[in-house]
Amino acid sequence: MARYTGPVWKKSRRLGFSTLETGKELQRRPFAPGQHGQKRRGRLSNYGLQLHEKQKVRFTYGLTEKQFRRIFNDATKLPGKAGENFLFLLESRLDSLVYRAGFASTRRQARQLVNHGHITVDGKRVDIPSYRVRPGQTISLREKSRSLQIIKDALEATTSRKEFISYDENKLEVTYVRLPERAEVMTEISENLIVEYYSR
Repeated sequence: MARYTGPVWKKSRRLGFSTLETGKELQRRPFAPGQHGQKRRGRLSNYGLQLHEKQKVRFTYGLTEKQFRRIFNDATKLPGKAGENFLFLLESRLDSLVYRAGFASTRRQARQLVNHGHITVDGKRVDIPSYRVRPGQTISLREKSRSLQIIKDALEATTSRKEFISYDENKLEVTYVRLPERAEVMTEISENLIVEYYSR
């Protein structure tokens, strides 16, 4: 299955969940898109609820089904709760941390910055968005990329950052201090439903 590249707001309205994590998509029209979007929908089955929850997370991080399932399989091999490990691995992706650092205003933009070689990890250029960053590693902008207007705009718009990263404003770099805690990422998501979906 190819990565979804269509309208993000329409997808958010379909799921009833802000995949951009801003809430803007649902402010004006908090109902599904289309001619019959405002009509009452029937109750979802257990499978429907599980699929719905999985799609919320998958579209938030902008992954294909194959990538998503691979990360889930990796999470099940780690000690602890599979659902929580899954969310932590998603947050450990390079494109996700570039977004959390404020170098990009959306995850799509963060993926593009990584693909185009604007990002370094521990001083080495990395152009793979799925690169798994380990706690203690440092993410920064390449010297020639720091003058890009989209990065300046994104940094100016960033008002807060997650506590599991440490930002150095002078060096324009961020350190992945530790793995996130469950209360710090996607608190509206019931990860147990995703585990149930893949355990069928």
